[in-house]
Amino acid sequence: MTALGKLARGVQTFVGDVAQGLFEITHNGFAVVGLAVVFSMLTLLARPDLRQAGESQLMTWLHARQSQSLGLVPELDAIDRATALNPKDLPKQQAAVAYWLSKKYRVAPEPLSALVAEAYEVGERTRIDPLLLLSVMAIESSFNPFAQSPVGAQGLMQVMTGIHSDKYENFGGKLAAFDPVTNLRVGAKVLQECIQRAGSVEAGLKFYVGAALHPDDGGYGGKVLAEYGRLKDVATGRAVPLITPQPLRTVDPVPVKLEEPAPAV
Repeated sequence: MTALGKLARGVQTFVGDVAQGLFEITHNGFAVVGLAVVFSMLTLLARPDLRQAGESQLMTWLHARQSQSLGLVPELDAIDRATALNPKDLPKQQAAVAYWLSKKYRVAPEPLSALVAEAYEVGERTRIDPLLLLSVMAIESSFNPFAQSPVGAQGLMQVMTGIHSDKYENFGGKLAAFDPVTNLRVGAKVLQECIQRAGSVEAGLKFYVGAALHPDDGGYGGKVLAEYGRLKDVATGRAVPLITPQPLRTVDPVPVKLEEPAPAV
């Protein structure tokens, strides 16, 4: 064999040895990686605390990357603070009321649905027709949870927060007046006291609007009861035309601190 042939065979042998070595190294490397993965999975299964810590770190990293790409800070539990409910999840009667109020007052049906459902629950506890509670909200604030009158009535049901601050203590303080559900619960309690003190719904509405010392309530009670009548028709499935909402209070309420009602015997 010539010198050139020997050189060619030597190169071929060298290349073959290198290729075989690389294959074995790669094969062994994948085997090592596979074993590492298996041991890691077994460790995570045996140590839930390590798995949770790893998941937490991974989610933190993903949120950081998402925040950088979107320019927003993700907050996955923000939905828990939303006062909203799918109207399709409501009973038929409540859904009809929610859709009608949504169209009339130009408010999204989801938050209206949550308020309708809450009104029915609160109404059962206070023995006040939930449709009356919704009518008071409609006339008082047109379902604006951040509404405020010149004399300090605040929120959905325009509760005089300064006078009824004690009622907000169990909800964290007076700022809870701007939480729709809290305002509804406190407003319902105030209305219940007004009706008990005055002896009737009509007279109770006059107390509620702060017109107890006035000759009349400026038409407030009539507006609430008219809306109440329309909502009762809506709840029974009747077609009720939409009417332009009336403005808020027409009289300046005279602050009156209601006495706590006597316990039922």
